[in-house]
Amino acid sequence: MLRKIDDFLNKITMYRLVRWCLAFLWCAGLFWSFLGVVPFGPIKLIISLAVIFTSCVAINRLFEVLFKAPSNTESTYITALILSLVMGPEASWSGFLFLILISALAIASKYILAINKKHVFNPAAFSMVAGAYLFGYYPGWWIGNMYMAPLVLIAGFLLVRKIQRFDLVVSFFVIFFVTSSQNILSIQNFTFFFRELFAYSPVLFFALVMLTEPATTPPTRNMRIIYGASVAFLLAPFVHFGSIYFSPELALLAGNIFSFLVSPKIKLAAVLKEKINIANNTYDFVFSYEKPLRYRPGQYMEWTLKHKKGDARGMRRYFTLASSPTEHELRMGVKFYPNPSSYKKALAALVPGDTVVASQLAGDFVLPYDKNKKLVFLAGGIGITPFRSMVKYLLDKNEKRDVVIFYANNTYEDIAYRDIFDQAKTQFGTTTVYAVNSLEHAPLDFNCKEGIINKEIIKTYAPDFKERMYYISGPRAMIVSFEKILKEMGIPKRHVKTDFFPGYA
Repeated sequence: MLRKIDDFLNKITMYRLVRWCLAFLWCAGLFWSFLGVVPFGPIKLIISLAVIFTSCVAINRLFEVLFKAPSNTESTYITALILSLVMGPEASWSGFLFLILISALAIASKYILAINKKHVFNPAAFSMVAGAYLFGYYPGWWIGNMYMAPLVLIAGFLLVRKIQRFDLVVSFFVIFFVTSSQNILSIQNFTFFFRELFAYSPVLFFALVMLTEPATTPPTRNMRIIYGASVAFLLAPFVHFGSIYFSPELALLAGNIFSFLVSPKIKLAAVLKEKINIANNTYDFVFSYEKPLRYRPGQYMEWTLKHKKGDARGMRRYFTLASSPTEHELRMGVKFYPNPSSYKKALAALVPGDTVVASQLAGDFVLPYDKNKKLVFLAGGIGITPFRSMVKYLLDKNEKRDVVIFYANNTYEDIAYRDIFDQAKTQFGTTTVYAVNSLEHAPLDFNCKEGIINKEIIKTYAPDFKERMYYISGPRAMIVSFEKILKEMGIPKRHVKTDFFPGYA
């Protein structure tokens, strides 16, 4: 079941999934309003959405022109949908005015409250807090009711699984339960508390949708755990500053400040220098950039490429940096398949001098600080990119580590970055084991395995396999397969790292 869910999630971008899930929740609210089980009618809900949506789109367009900055229309739609699920609904002209003001505050925060072109606060949360303090207009959080709760849980699960933020969500709920249930003395009271919490409060929607927004969350696992726990702690009944107690949206803004302080403040205009064919239908896009950029080999960035007639997969993608921090350029390796998305078509059409926006540097798929730790790299297809970054870094730093590389492809022509791995063999004696499904067109003198990489091959080339840390990068199905193989070999889960960014779509 989970594999089918993952297959579906890998075919859709994060932004599009969020948009669909939010639209689904709004439609569910509309359905319940027709049945009269929520305290408002369908007309109020429809008109309120129209006011918020129109305001967000129009105001975003205005700021886009004023600041001469490319924007992501999907992000604007998401902000509008979140506001429509927590504000109102309204039926009066004064109510509509408040919705317009709240929408304006949300969009303005993306442009005005931005440092290095990176917005600091969750836009919806900022507008909710600002609206309360400036106009005395508070969110109703109508999404928090017993009829919506199961649907929020389903949609939230899909979102969290897509972006792999279970660490953040679990840390939030653990601290939230501990601090909120400290005075519960009986099972009956706990049952009542649990029911009220999930059926009549916005905490599910808040934790699964708003708290997990990638743009305003820390980039590494440990920082995300601290972030989630801190936001939950601020919601505790005993936490206050004078007469000020934390609402969910105010606690989120405080968490956003922490996240901003511990996150890279990066948003680059990357200018294409050249496009290099490195394998069958696979290209290295090499970009120059002006601002200083510090990153670790194996990390990824979000790449925004605005283009006309965008399809359902949107204008943003996450790509691992194939370049090393020792290089004075950024590289991303991209594999092109039949029937590409509009994004891939626009990417393929880039010519030197064209610009792509790179931001949201993140990722825990990095080399261990312990240089004596023995490593195994398991790569499939274009999943080799983080290993190109790591090996190039080690070569440039002349830092010898005990690494065995296993690299699987369909054919010999699909092998990328062989020059880097050959150099590692010459310089460090690093072993790279190539495996292809077909040896057709492979040179006779090329040492390559035919078939898949199995546990016997791993044991042959890494006889001390139980002493090693394993890094896996590639298509989701391959990652799952290798995880199963390593489990059968007795490798503890804590010794296995998998490359993750929010979607290969």
